[in-house]
Amino acid sequence: MRSGWGRIAVLVVVVTGLTLSIRYREHINTDVLEQWVAELGVVGPVGFLFVYAIGVLFFFPGSILTLTGGAMFGPVLGTFINLTGATLGAIGAFLISRYVGSRWIEKKIGGKLAKLQNGVETQGWRFVAFVRLVPLFPFNFLNYALGLTRIKLVHYITASYICMLPGAIAYTYLGYAGREAIAGAQDLVQKILFAIGFLGAVVFLPRLVGRLRQKTRIEVSEVKRRLDNNENLLLLDVRSQDELAGEQGQISGATNIPINELKDRLSELSAYRKSPIAIICRTDQRSSCAAELLSLEGFNDIQVVKGGMIDWNKKGYQVL
Repeated sequence: MRSGWGRIAVLVVVVTGLTLSIRYREHINTDVLEQWVAELGVVGPVGFLFVYAIGVLFFFPGSILTLTGGAMFGPVLGTFINLTGATLGAIGAFLISRYVGSRWIEKKIGGKLAKLQNGVETQGWRFVAFVRLVPLFPFNFLNYALGLTRIKLVHYITASYICMLPGAIAYTYLGYAGREAIAGAQDLVQKILFAIGFLGAVVFLPRLVGRLRQKTRIEVSEVKRRLDNNENLLLLDVRSQDELAGEQGQISGATNIPINELKDRLSELSAYRKSPIAIICRTDQRSSCAAELLSLEGFNDIQVVKGGMIDWNKKGYQVL
């Protein structure tokens, strides 16, 4: 009962803070923040860091805070303050969401949402790193959403701090360059180009991460050939039992371990740590998640069956 009331109290505080943030957002701007920090004197940087963290919790636009931090504290100290404030706010939102809603989500979630949650948890820090590097993902919302998963807190913090660094540098430097423009600095052009270069890196990094995340893929025709020739290959089917009995059927000789049970049943695959493993599912989405998990656990010869059972059936290959 006490725990239930605690969750309600935290939720009320968050909703109240969000409401006030939306209502008075137009009254909070760069000039107001700079004046407030100046009045704090030597503890101004700490005060701004605290405001940044609170702003993240209540969905205040991070770009305004980051640009202000760059203008006030310069590119180096500003980046540290902005990045640390953003990370502290992200941690707070993550913990609040996990405390308030994770149990409810576990009871209510199902179907495709359950598969999505499982995929996110299997990816772990890699998923956090990817969404932090892609500026199109809504930062404030993601902090709360990720708290509803079982991603480890230490992975969340580490991946967030490291992978938010490029964007923090870029926007902080833009804020600093803007302040220098007002002062009429002679090297303004170089500063702007430097900032644009960092922004370009932020846009390019997701493509690089996408390439790094790609696993070796194998065609269903090659899988069939190797199975027919009795070559040393473990075919791991990560679909559910219901799917095996469905219209797509199952491939003779395949080992079935559903994706949601894989982490707890790794001991069953211990003999194949250095042997080739081809992973198959309905398409190849869950297979990719399974490949990530096995890679983290030390399996070093993993291939994802491209197109999965859909492609296998499309080619008319035999199933049970």
